[in-house]
Amino acid sequence: MLKKKSSFHDGQSVDTLIGADVVLRGDLQFSGGLVVEGHIHGRVFAAPGQQAMLTLCENGFIEGVVDVPVVTINGRVDGDVHATERVELAPKARVSGNVHYQVVEMRAGAVLIGNLVHLSSAEQSEADAGGVAEAQVFPLAANG
Repeated sequence: MLKKKSSFHDGQSVDTLIGADVVLRGDLQFSGGLVVEGHIHGRVFAAPGQQAMLTLCENGFIEGVVDVPVVTINGRVDGDVHATERVELAPKARVSGNVHYQVVEMRAGAVLIGNLVHLSSAEQSEADAGGVAEAQVFPLAANG
């Protein structure tokens, strides 16, 4: 019998790795831990009702919407980020789009060209149920 084997990346469980030489064109749905070192041109989203965590490495690039509960970005995203639990913008993060979050951590050096949009508890519940919620928007000036 085969057993599912996970590896670890910076202490986090990794179920799927998109390597540095990989270019993926199209949407990607996943659960568990996803580490992206390559390029994705399409939407990246978590399977409904599943735990999911995305780590975008320094040379990684996503062109499209990211909709994952827990997101760590240290590469480049051209598109909106929806993190219903937590988002971390690491020092080399470059995001061109709005970041929708419940909890956010932004390190010195990270660049956000867009808005921080906080989800309240009620909005969070509605977003988890697949609805559209109004949120509080915090515009930011671009760094860098």
